[in-house]
Amino acid sequence: MLAAMSLDLATLPTFDPRPATLTGQRVLLRPASLEDAPALAAACPPGTTQWFPVPVDDEAAWRRVLPLALSQQDQGNEVVFTMVDTTTGQVCGSSRYIAIERVHRRLEIGWTVIGPAWHGTGINTEAKLLMLGHAFDTLGATRVEFKTDSLNTRSRAALRAIGAVEEGTFRNHMVVPGPRLRHSVYFSVIREEWSDVRAGLRNRFQRQHPAFA
Repeated sequence: MLAAMSLDLATLPTFDPRPATLTGQRVLLRPASLEDAPALAAACPPGTTQWFPVPVDDEAAWRRVLPLALSQQDQGNEVVFTMVDTTTGQVCGSSRYIAIERVHRRLEIGWTVIGPAWHGTGINTEAKLLMLGHAFDTLGATRVEFKTDSLNTRSRAALRAIGAVEEGTFRNHMVVPGPRLRHSVYFSVIREEWSDVRAGLRNRFQRQHPAFA
């Protein structure tokens, strides 16, 4: 059984996730805009978002999804990032903070997609490093969550590889195209684990992209 952790709120910043620019060596995460739809469609061909609750396979779909996401951002429920490859200036993907719970100082990283051309480049690793770092170090989060389709073995392996802890499965969690009922597997990183997870992500990024070591 986990021991209950104490928390001195007076030592932490106000937990209020808002649009921000997060700058890494290989990737830049900037606030998303409606104008990103064509570039996201070009970076993420059909099939790239197959594990989204609703696949986003073309520019028209991105033009439907982005206004909904930005509306949630305006309400304080999400923060939507567009990923840019710093070596080329190209848009290469997207990710979000979702399920933001200000009172309980937690959020989820989700709706992450990276174009196939950028797989294995270290962009996903550094993006997670930047988003987790902003959540824990700047915002003072106590917990960051992830969830993935139980059938998405690649995502589950990737989350374990960054040091996230698998916590359990929400059965019949979503109705998804097919139709089928999706089981969602939940992972988390908590504040007490962040130092070790950060070190692991840095080492992983340097192995993937030694030019930036």
